[in-house]
Amino acid sequence: LQTRMQSLRPEPAARYRNVLEALWRIARTEGVWRPMRGLNITATGAGPAHALYFACYEKLKKTLSNVIHAGGNSHVANGAAGCVATLLHDAAMNPAEVVKQRMQMYNSPYQRVMDCVRAVWRNEGAGAFYRSYTTQLTMNIPFQAIHFMTYEFLQEQLNPHRQYNPGSHVVSGACAGAVAAAATTPLDVCKTLLNTQESLALSSNISGHITGMANAFRTVYQVGGVTAYFRGVQARVIYQMPSTAIAWSVYEFFKYILTKRQEERRAGK
Repeated sequence: LQTRMQSLRPEPAARYRNVLEALWRIARTEGVWRPMRGLNITATGAGPAHALYFACYEKLKKTLSNVIHAGGNSHVANGAAGCVATLLHDAAMNPAEVVKQRMQMYNSPYQRVMDCVRAVWRNEGAGAFYRSYTTQLTMNIPFQAIHFMTYEFLQEQLNPHRQYNPGSHVVSGACAGAVAAAATTPLDVCKTLLNTQESLALSSNISGHITGMANAFRTVYQVGGVTAYFRGVQARVIYQMPSTAIAWSVYEFFKYILTKRQEERRAGK
């Protein structure tokens, strides 16, 4: 839904007023499973991307917190750790995002993941899979800084003793995702344009392919003005809230289980 609603010049049959209308019309005219297009490639990329993401974040958060505020929690350390972790996460996830969004476009010619991969590689080269990487980083670095700082702040309020508390992890994760998503929507619109190379938007761009964040920002403004930067903000917030809530609750659960096992092993010795 987010990819469709961020289209700058959608086909008449793909113009939606809100999230519910988009969901209903896509399911009714294109099939019930059409909104799930790209799920397999997203799942494939998410595993290694999130492994790098959380491992890097945990390590850097502890290291930087000890330097900045020994024995305590540092919001600066949390934000900085989130920014660095994003570099690794996006390097693993960017090709999957390109394929996913091209498969989600209206009248997408791709039925299978490998069809899309081969077509992009053959027609645009390997660089097409990383055309939006700098924009992705420009979006995700502030997104993750806001996300992690908000999450850690809410944990201080809701779970000051930092015990395993599923309710606080879900609420903190959802709120952190919503705040970060709303703030970075303009960058996400530009990223979607770079990934999809939307044909109707390209007609207003004399260079052929849209490359680079500056070019994407100019194109979005030329096509839709200031309001175009916030296309799909509702869908983006609705998507990020459960996404970050699930991610944090699952992460904190496994962190709790693994830490508990380590403590039991040490006690057994």
